[in-house]
Amino acid sequence: MLDISTLTWTVTVGLILVLLAVDLILAAARPHRVGFGEATAWSVFYVLVAVAFGVWFALRYGGDFGTEYFAGYIVEKSLSVDNLFVFVIIMTTFAVPEEHQHKVLTFGIVLALAMRAVFIALGATLLALFSFMFLLFGLLLIYTAVQLFRHRDEDPDVDDNVMVRAARRFLPITPDYVGGRLTTRVEGRRMVTPLFIVLLAIGSIDLLFALDSIPAVFGVTQEPYIVFAANAFALLGLRALFFLVKGLLDRLVYLSAGLALILAFIGVKLILHWAHVDLSESVPEISTPLSLIVIGGVLAVVTVASLLKTRRDPTATAHAGSLRAHPPKAAASEREDGAR
Repeated sequence: MLDISTLTWTVTVGLILVLLAVDLILAAARPHRVGFGEATAWSVFYVLVAVAFGVWFALRYGGDFGTEYFAGYIVEKSLSVDNLFVFVIIMTTFAVPEEHQHKVLTFGIVLALAMRAVFIALGATLLALFSFMFLLFGLLLIYTAVQLFRHRDEDPDVDDNVMVRAARRFLPITPDYVGGRLTTRVEGRRMVTPLFIVLLAIGSIDLLFALDSIPAVFGVTQEPYIVFAANAFALLGLRALFFLVKGLLDRLVYLSAGLALILAFIGVKLILHWAHVDLSESVPEISTPLSLIVIGGVLAVVTVASLLKTRRDPTATAHAGSLRAHPPKAAASEREDGAR
């Protein structure tokens, strides 16, 4: 069991807040189109920060905990790439101007971190009190994996988001982005801008991803500090990674299937751990080094296979995957007209 001092927690959270503050300041003070060079530099910087933290952590607390951190980081990083798919869909659906995409992404990362902090605390408490939570988390991940694999060739329907539908129904919305403001006053009437709706969509998507990613990383380690650090450092690079790989995302045609396999593998790992603890010590467990090898191997295979597929078939396009089927737009519109 890790013994993390209050000082270490404080310094870690402080470092993350400083890095977030830099992102927020850049987004607010200098709205601009983020180029490939800038995105590359920031992506490399965040990866190096995460790796440097992992090296320090392994030297300070031992190789086993260091392995757990890197395994958790890779899991969260791979899930964050799928998160990027959805961000791209949201940006495209609402035609967010490029100079405001930086702000939207930074908000999404801040909100994702906040939600994950809450779920980490809740998850750690539940796992400490009730060992059968490992079984529930495992079944949740396997269910998510099955749904994601079934609908791997689909994309989430942003217009079907309950928060977005409610906002469009009850709030007055301006036709344009009004310089990146969230609200504005038009002829004496307070109105929200499309950017406000975009942030609602991002926030609700972040909630869904937190519900999946936290059980997944708890399948690699049960240490709340490692779970938090792996999530934080994986998410910090999300903003730069978005601009770096936005064009590449369309080529990762097998990523959703790969993520489904990873989630199913971690789900089985959690169930075996529960059975080992609650049923019989003779039930085998999956070690963290083996988890790291399997996760890294799956990601490598799906990446190479995706690039080969799109090279042979340039028309092949990747999809974020969905946890449920969405009806065609025309059918949905007909149902809404019939309901009226």
